[in-house]
Amino acid sequence: MSTTRQHPPDGVGPEPDAAGGGAASVVPDGRVRALPLGSASGIVPMARDFTRQALYDWGWLPAASADRRAAAEDVLLVVSELVTNACLHAEGPEELRVSSDTKVLRLEVTDRGTGQPAPRTPHRAGRPGGHGMFIVQRLCLDWGVVRTPGAPGKTVWAELAAPS
Repeated sequence: MSTTRQHPPDGVGPEPDAAGGGAASVVPDGRVRALPLGSASGIVPMARDFTRQALYDWGWLPAASADRRAAAEDVLLVVSELVTNACLHAEGPEELRVSSDTKVLRLEVTDRGTGQPAPRTPHRAGRPGGHGMFIVQRLCLDWGVVRTPGAPGKTVWAELAAPS
């Protein structure tokens, strides 16, 4: 699912919708990390390494089972896809935010672009390129876009289930 949400006027971030999905939750134990990306080189590997370290710090890694290892690899793949899309289609990423509570890990990539990310339709598995948002859609519980009225750019977010 893809949704576009506006920030509320007070600037505190997106509010939960009626279904409870897609909004940033308050993370009580401070499990929030932010990485400025700006004009750094090697942004995609840097974002993966940053996220991998957060997964170690939060106990997702080292993985005790194949399912936990797969969950961590899914997170790293989604980070790669979101950051790569910002590089290719949105004038480059500004920041990566990673946050986690006991049930959900949320990834946010803020960029300067005006476009609207969407899975390529129809998806053609045998063709190179164009798979990024299709992968995000398949691996995530939900994803979407948040724009701040009057400000350039957007934040593309994705949420994945925490391993049990």
